[in-house]
Amino acid sequence: MKNIAVLVSGGGTNLQALLDSEHRGENPAGRITLVVASKPGVYALTRAENAGVKTAVVARRDYADSEAFDAALLAVLRENHIDVVVLAGFLSVLGPSVIAAYPDRILNVHPSLIPSFCGPGFYGLRVHEAALARGVKVTGATVHLVNEECDGGPILLQKAVEILPGDTPETLQKRVMVEAEWKLLPKAVAMVCNGEV
Repeated sequence: MKNIAVLVSGGGTNLQALLDSEHRGENPAGRITLVVASKPGVYALTRAENAGVKTAVVARRDYADSEAFDAALLAVLRENHIDVVVLAGFLSVLGPSVIAAYPDRILNVHPSLIPSFCGPGFYGLRVHEAALARGVKVTGATVHLVNEECDGGPILLQKAVEILPGDTPETLQKRVMVEAEWKLLPKAVAMVCNGEV
């Protein structure tokens, strides 16, 4: 049984999708044992507590530099015997020491079809704003393994989502979550826990 840590920064909708999937028995080889937030008071921590999952807060601003932040995050992951790390809307960049400690065991969900609208500066609504500004007809979500290149790790799963007339960044964000992110992320986590990756 693999111990999974989910790293969050906000409301935790992808965390909820993972918890619901686990509750349905869709990942028999893994279980979420820790949720780490990048700041206190985010609703994702409430979701974790409601599910009986241990929580921690490791805030970048509490550390002098990124190396100190990475060391603190790594210490929390190791203390909790974490095997797989899932970035679910986590807005802090992981440094080389964290990535090296979990080779091919850190997953990220990104709200576009990589290589489109990804890399530094592309997160949250910014991704959907860029897709609409470019006039693309199809967007989607990608789950990939994390390496030292922002959004550059090997792609595990992708799903396309149609852009509809009149879409706003907010309506598009919601549709991409419902139709793609919430389906792909639990499936990819199960693949990693099962040793299929």
